[in-house]
Amino acid sequence: MIDPGKAVKETSAPPPTVPAGKKLVAAIIFGTAFGFLLQKGGVGKYNVLIGQLLLQDFTVAKVMMTAIVVGMIGVFTLHHFAKVNLDIHPTRIGAQIIGGMLFGVGFALIAYCPGTGAAALGQGSWDVLFGMAGLVAGSYLFAEMSGWLKRTVETWGDKGKVMLPDLLHIPRGVFVPAFALLLIAALFAIERFSTR
Repeated sequence: MIDPGKAVKETSAPPPTVPAGKKLVAAIIFGTAFGFLLQKGGVGKYNVLIGQLLLQDFTVAKVMMTAIVVGMIGVFTLHHFAKVNLDIHPTRIGAQIIGGMLFGVGFALIAYCPGTGAAALGQGSWDVLFGMAGLVAGSYLFAEMSGWLKRTVETWGDKGKVMLPDLLHIPRGVFVPAFALLLIAALFAIERFSTR
């Protein structure tokens, strides 16, 4: 099967440059909108995030599953009609397990991830500053160790560029709607059977 996304015209010419000022303005607009939506969704509140970690409040899971359904349908539809190419990053099992564990430990310790932390800071939750300091320190440490990590950890379980539908040998046109329906059913079940 021809990958419809390959129909997007590619060129060896460098992409047109966008002035730094326009990029900064766009980043501020989209960042503000993202933070607003996180805050309105309730996922910038400490008690909601702790409730998710304790499996007592499923607001975060509902927001994330909704975002996955909308994003997945949107991206794969645009890809099908050759409007975008998919930028698939390699699956590196070792690095992703270690990174996921570090993220999980940090999330469990402060109950914020980078996005929800920024939203919480915007609404006046000063406790998140400790998490932000850890984020900056961790980013610096990662940058300093990146050469060593590329030679070691990032080679452990390198599966290349693979997506779940390809791994399961299911055509994307079947997988995307089926997975979307599964997530929607999970959303209804959470809404029906959870206490909050």
